[in-house]
Amino acid sequence: MKLGFVSAILPDLSLREVFEFAAEEGFDCVEVMCWPPGRAERRYAGVTHIDVTSLKKSTISEIQNLEKETGVEISSLGYYPNPLTPNKEEAKVYRDHIKKVIKASSLLGIDTMTTFIGRDWTKSVEDNWTSFRQTWKPLIRHAEKLGVKVGIENCPMLFTADEWPGGKNLAISPKIWKRMFEEIPSEYFGLNFDPSHLVWMHMDYLKPIRDYCSRFHHVHAKDVRVDKHRLDEVGILAHPLEYHSPKLPGLGEVDWGKFFSHLTDAGYDGPVCVEVEDRAYEGSLERRKDSLRQSIKYLRQFVI
Repeated sequence: MKLGFVSAILPDLSLREVFEFAAEEGFDCVEVMCWPPGRAERRYAGVTHIDVTSLKKSTISEIQNLEKETGVEISSLGYYPNPLTPNKEEAKVYRDHIKKVIKASSLLGIDTMTTFIGRDWTKSVEDNWTSFRQTWKPLIRHAEKLGVKVGIENCPMLFTADEWPGGKNLAISPKIWKRMFEEIPSEYFGLNFDPSHLVWMHMDYLKPIRDYCSRFHHVHAKDVRVDKHRLDEVGILAHPLEYHSPKLPGLGEVDWGKFFSHLTDAGYDGPVCVEVEDRAYEGSLERRKDSLRQSIKYLRQFVI
């Protein structure tokens, strides 16, 4: 396994600065964010460390040389929109950019891109299924042709009032993953697995490693703390951020020793990238850098 981090937490740094920092702190890889240049639509979105809309041969060479120079690899190219949004024009923009990120991955010699399935949050899973099928079958065919795996993060995207009641990402549970992979059985279609989301949904975060590890194309290391005193006040039907908080690895409820034990037993040897969404570390660039330093220091006891 290789330890890395998601570049979204360092939007103020250039790609070179991100990689130089990663090398200095002993990271093996970085999941590089590739949003279209422009305004962010939410926290941690809108970060463009590689602009895939204007990827020239010279830029490709520069990026590949940067990897060699620093000894830090790109684990995947990341872009996390909602391609199943009911706004058809928006959905097309998202689909088209996902294709560009997949193509850029191929051009850069990276075998993985990471994203969301998306969802119309006002509809049930069943009522989203036709849109899922129509959107993702062509996208995965595109990825297959270019030899790029697609890792879908299992975040429900159900945190704020505008995402209520269904959330903006369909791929939230093993039951849905099973149906997704039966619908699209391609080996290029898999997961970017994050255990923290299962914790706050009161689910077993270890069983999916046993059942779906062959579909893990990428893994996120993020922890979570469920605040029982807040949950007792608002109940599980409240907006989830009212009773849980994303935390750095080791500061929440994930047992990382067991987590890595299960990953190694299952034969996973891919990237594990720290995703920082811990508000306690967001006050400054230096604090955000500290969050990554603290995370790799903690995780190195499990991954040499």
